[in-house]
Amino acid sequence: MLHHIVLMEPANAQGLDQIKAAMPILATVCDQLAGATGFAHGPNLDFEGKSARFTYGFSVSFTDRAAHLAYEAHPDHIRAGAMLVAACAGGHAGIFVADLAI
Repeated sequence: MLHHIVLMEPANAQGLDQIKAAMPILATVCDQLAGATGFAHGPNLDFEGKSARFTYGFSVSFTDRAAHLAYEAHPDHIRAGAMLVAACAGGHAGIFVADLAI
């Protein structure tokens, strides 16, 4: 099992709106792919005070790396990813990604 975690730092209020607009696109991608077992998104509450700049995030669970690769290559994932890069402070620098083997 692979857990893909993405946290984002919106560039501004419009950036947050753009991030939220990308979430249904990613959810649809996950619904279409065999091997994508869960998608969730929401505000980062940062209870431990370690990631305050990343105010919004999402996670996707995959059965294996092959499913993750199919997600990465999906055209709608690529489109949503471009939306996220455009919406985040510093583009790619405003996005944190972790992939956990669980």
